Amino acid sequence: MKIELEVDLVDVAGGNLGSVGRCLKRLNVPYRLANAKNPPSGNRPIILPGVGNFGAVMNNLKRDGFDQLLIDLIAGGTPYLGICVGMQVLFDWGDESQVAGLGILAGKVVKLEQGKIPQIGWNQIEPRKGDGMPGYVYFVNSYVAQPEIGENIFYTADYHGQFCAAVQSKNITAFQFHPEKSGEFGEKLLCNWLDTVNQC
Repeated sequence: MKIELEVDLVDVAGGNLGSVGRCLKRLNVPYRLANAKNPPSGNRPIILPGVGNFGAVMNNLKRDGFDQLLIDLIAGGTPYLGICVGMQVLFDWGDESQVAGLGILAGKVVKLEQGKIPQIGWNQIEPRKGDGMPGYVYFVNSYVAQPEIGENIFYTADYHGQFCAAVQSKNITAFQFHPEKSGEFGEKLLCNWLDTVNQC
């Protein structure tokens, strides 16, 4: 698949669109805003950032069949990067709103049970596979994914117990944390992903 030198940044009224856009500009990566009225075509990598409620983001994705378009594009091999709720909606189910996700990855998203909730601040991530780098990243989350397939777990972190901090499966990469708010290390993670799609 040929990937153009541009990224589709999906706008589902999920919160951190501006911070991700500013980070892409710092990395000199051009992007266009994509939504149901300006849908991605599949010849550009997709980034779906999100902050807020699982159910609200899913409702926005379902408008005009945008959720099915995303499912089809990802199934067709379009590179996808999810951030925060953009990772969570990949799974079958979200406890936060008791609604189904996109069902692209097997598993569910459950509430953190211990510590101050939400988890807000810096936490260390450790790679579970590949050539991932350990480092500190910025989290804002009350819920975490529980993938059914352990091989999909890319990074873990510990917050009163180990949890899945990132997933990777074929053309899908997704972070529970915010790489765009995680300084040089976060930008390096983004750049590594962009490099896999010939962007950086």
